[in-house]
Amino acid sequence: MRIWVDRLLRGGVLERGVLFESDAAGSVVTETTGTAAPADATVLDLAVPGFANAHSHAFHRALRGRTHESGSFWTWRELMYRAAARLDPTTYRDFAAAVFSEMVAAGWTSVGEFHYVHHRPDGTRYDDHAMEIALADAAVEAGIRLVLLDTCYLAGGIGRPLTAEQARFGDADAGAWLDRWHSLHAALAGRSELVTLGAALHSVRGVPREALGRIARELPGQVSLHIHLSEQPAENEDCVAAYGLTPTELLAEEGVLSRRLSVVHATHLTEGDIRLLGQAGVHAVFCPTTEADLGDGIGPAVELMEAGATLAVGSDQNAVVDPLLELRGLEAGERLRSLRRGRIAPEWLWRIGSAGGYGALGLAEPARLGGPLDLVELDPFSIRTAGSRIEQLPLTATAADVTQTIVGGRVVVHDEVAVAERLRRCITTLFEEDTLFEEDR
Repeated sequence: MRIWVDRLLRGGVLERGVLFESDAAGSVVTETTGTAAPADATVLDLAVPGFANAHSHAFHRALRGRTHESGSFWTWRELMYRAAARLDPTTYRDFAAAVFSEMVAAGWTSVGEFHYVHHRPDGTRYDDHAMEIALADAAVEAGIRLVLLDTCYLAGGIGRPLTAEQARFGDADAGAWLDRWHSLHAALAGRSELVTLGAALHSVRGVPREALGRIARELPGQVSLHIHLSEQPAENEDCVAAYGLTPTELLAEEGVLSRRLSVVHATHLTEGDIRLLGQAGVHAVFCPTTEADLGDGIGPAVELMEAGATLAVGSDQNAVVDPLLELRGLEAGERLRSLRRGRIAPEWLWRIGSAGGYGALGLAEPARLGGPLDLVELDPFSIRTAGSRIEQLPLTATAADVTQTIVGGRVVVHDEVAVAERLRRCITTLFEEDTLFEEDR
């Protein structure tokens, strides 16, 4: 495949006349700058490297527009569990394909799916990794690059067993999860160049201390590992009460902190936590629209960057599916908590949205030699972007300004009207129109 870009904004630098060629797997094999457009190339006007959604729970998309009025993170979580209980491999494949298609249309070219709905509602296993295969097949249909972050979820809180509604998330212990992870790795091998298997620890609430260290030691070293970290003050309080350590300190003592680790949210950190995370060179994945919607708080993004962490963004609950709004929300949060403008320069926002997220997912940087040929074309002349300086587009553009999405050198096109109808149908089928949360009104 050959893609020619008139204006490529990459790493904060505007380049002209860039020709990419990719191999059959969609990786960049040649790149030439300052060329005219070949007759056989796909032509883009203004493009940026693809955006990585470094943290997603696809099925949470069903809650959009149903749970926003009031309550807390914890009351929202109960509604989320009820939604999870209604999924099966067939319905989840259909629904996830629609959600992933929405992501592609919005400009996300890769996604890290933090997946823990593994088993039947009573906790018994499906045959042949049915839920995981459903997500992999959904991503291939949608044309998005998927890193399936298969999640270890063993406890309902520190020192507490899984509840009945959490039973389908769990494995017996760390050894059982590791065995299932290796079996899943074999099942996915060679399925599609778009699908990679990663791993996740749900949280220090959801994974006992001894399991945290064992998984970090026994999981293959090249595998990307993610964890929800300090999303809520209650998590920190429970961890200190149980272990005398903050969640970050616990991860450090158990040998979990490393460059392959991505900590999601990282909202309520001490100065010592920030130092430990920075020294380990972790990725910190912020999800600004979700953190705002759930009233989680605003995490110390700039301090983490300055300490040595690499930032990325994600859509998390998918109440908003828009990489540019996540980046804008990251900068807006910094301005709100610091009372200062210009906390994260636009050139860094571009890097966070692209290279930062790809790195968090264990993927090579896109639109570079050896990396995936993933690009997003933007309209700099829309009603939102007209008059904007190109480098400042993450502060003015939205997903509505995405005109083409390229994944692995291929233009991925979705009929947005059809995707919207599919989302509506899936949610109606899964959740019986508006009856799911009727009693909560």
